[in-house]
Amino acid sequence: MTLSHFPHSARAALIVMLLSALAGCGDSGVQEVQQWMDETKRQTRIVIPKLSEPKTFTPFIYGGKSAVDPYSPAKLAVALAKQKSSSESAFKPNLDRRREPLEAYPLDNLKMVGTLRKAGASYALLQADKSLFQVKVGNYIGQNFGMVTKITESEVELKEIVQDASGEWVERNAKLELQESKK
Repeated sequence: MTLSHFPHSARAALIVMLLSALAGCGDSGVQEVQQWMDETKRQTRIVIPKLSEPKTFTPFIYGGKSAVDPYSPAKLAVALAKQKSSSESAFKPNLDRRREPLEAYPLDNLKMVGTLRKAGASYALLQADKSLFQVKVGNYIGQNFGMVTKITESEVELKEIVQDASGEWVERNAKLELQESKK
């Protein structure tokens, strides 16, 4: 079969493919690039910098291993007992007295709903749950040994005795404000 048997467009495509294949067989300058790379390799000097000497390792010797552990529970218990015995706080609550009814409630659960005046003495009306209580200066309320110190028409002031983080009794002020009724 010869080329004359193929249509004209197929002949043209076949000729282009043959010429492309023959063009790929040529050197196309690769030899020149290879010579340049070989010459550059010969001329290049490899310089490796000298490594510095490694640092000498000196192990750390921990000297506190034989000392007393500062967080030892026994040591902390002794220190707290010593501190407690050396500082008898003036704010220590009287744990032997009889508890009053409002000491069963936290201050959050108590609401001041009004005031009352009887025989020259001021009373605050406090609501706990659904019960109403009369409180005067000197009464105890809340779960932190809170003693009422002042009653005004708008609030009840009290001093609570609580333990701080070190176990020391400290005094703090608190108050209950009058709760307006919502109609």
